[in-house]
Amino acid sequence: MQAFNDSTDVGHFIHGQRVSGTGARTQSIFNPATGAQPRRLLLGETADVEAAVASAKAAFPKWSNTPPIRRARVMLRFLELMNKHTDELAAIITAEHGKVFSDSQGEVARGIDVIEFACGIPQLLKGDYTEQVSTNLDNWTTRQALGVVAGITPFNFPCMVPCWMFPVAIAAGNTFILKPSERDPSASLFMADLLKQAGLPDGVFNVVQGDKVVVDALLTHPDVKAVSFVGSTPIANYIYETGAKHGKRVQALGGAKNHMVVMPDADIDQAIDALIGAGYGSAGERCMAISVAVLVGDVADKVVSGLAERARTLVVKNGMESDAEMGPLVTRQALERVEGYIALGVEEGATLVVDGRGFKVPGHEDGFFTGGTLFDNVTPEMRIYKEEIFGPVLACVRVKDFTEAVELVNAHEFGNGVACYTRDGHIAREFGRRIEVGMVGINVPIPVPMAWHSFGGWKRSLFGDMNVYGEEGVRFYTKQKSIMQRWPESTEKGAEFAMPTAK
Repeated sequence: MQAFNDSTDVGHFIHGQRVSGTGARTQSIFNPATGAQPRRLLLGETADVEAAVASAKAAFPKWSNTPPIRRARVMLRFLELMNKHTDELAAIITAEHGKVFSDSQGEVARGIDVIEFACGIPQLLKGDYTEQVSTNLDNWTTRQALGVVAGITPFNFPCMVPCWMFPVAIAAGNTFILKPSERDPSASLFMADLLKQAGLPDGVFNVVQGDKVVVDALLTHPDVKAVSFVGSTPIANYIYETGAKHGKRVQALGGAKNHMVVMPDADIDQAIDALIGAGYGSAGERCMAISVAVLVGDVADKVVSGLAERARTLVVKNGMESDAEMGPLVTRQALERVEGYIALGVEEGATLVVDGRGFKVPGHEDGFFTGGTLFDNVTPEMRIYKEEIFGPVLACVRVKDFTEAVELVNAHEFGNGVACYTRDGHIAREFGRRIEVGMVGINVPIPVPMAWHSFGGWKRSLFGDMNVYGEEGVRFYTKQKSIMQRWPESTEKGAEFAMPTAK
């Protein structure tokens, strides 16, 4: 396995080897904590996609015909290697993304959960069987792999989100092409090396680094049968429309504006802890981050006061330091965008309770740091409420009662994740039933489903019919075949002009 090297150019992984590719274009990879540019990314071109697809297509017949139990054993060896190298992979993530090291470890652990799930693929691929559906006629169904499939993944989880896709797809018999984020691409190559070490045949897993050129080449290539995507809503919409236009199966997860409703009967200290962790963890760069606190009735003043005290004392520093609670944003452009939204919130009339702008970490003055920001008296008409900021900015909206809270959440265009803090079982039940959001937490601030369930939002947070991983993921990466069979006796002759019926 090639070791991680701060000075190595980052290229592609095609047919079992790291390659530089055919293009001359490059892009800097930053260390967000220092602002340094230790590595270059070699951006792929259409020819690199062609090479990866050709390799994957050539590997598909043998791999798809490999018994599921043997595919599962490769996944099991990969699982063992991921467990062994968790800290190395987490350090790579922190070096390129900026999130604190313990959060990177947690990301790898959640990716490992899906790998464990994929090891059960023999059970997950079982079909249904009905004997004697009609006279002397049996019927069964089976699930078969699609072929070459692709994943286009975001910067905020360079290990976990790819693991939502490729372990299930590969275990089900497909071959896979990963297009990771340009901002933190090294984790993808580290996992590619581990897969090869685990015994995965060349061509079954490929990585093509790049930008829109690579994305469009994957979306339009006739041999790519399905595309999975996680990112912003405008791009998810584009991926869905373009992929569908070219006859592909598409699952495209988009943006979020996750609310957390705090009821008057909630444990206030627990609610504040939840909002601080879910709002400012990973510098708010999570699709499941809480970015709106919906404060019901007289609970608002207590919660805002507690949040302000905690936000002002957040430990913001290089994510590799053991006491860091929040690291930098991923790029300077992200920092400028987030701080631009803070200025916009002030212009819109929201109350700026804690201002994180201009935050500096001693010894890391060129890093992309901002502090935790807290707004109060935010209204639904404001852009800081409507739009996904993707940074450590928490907006507090005050409502009079539970009904108004539910109506507020349901009116938003996004429906990814939501939470409610309460001690009232009836309120909890009604919230779960009435809320129009795909993933719901009751006294759980970040309700990310475990690997044997599935992840996906509603409304403009998901384009397509199926969620990622879990049994939904198995269905996405396979197609069902129904087989009807009978063995008539030699004396049974004559044409049948009617549809077969259960007679």
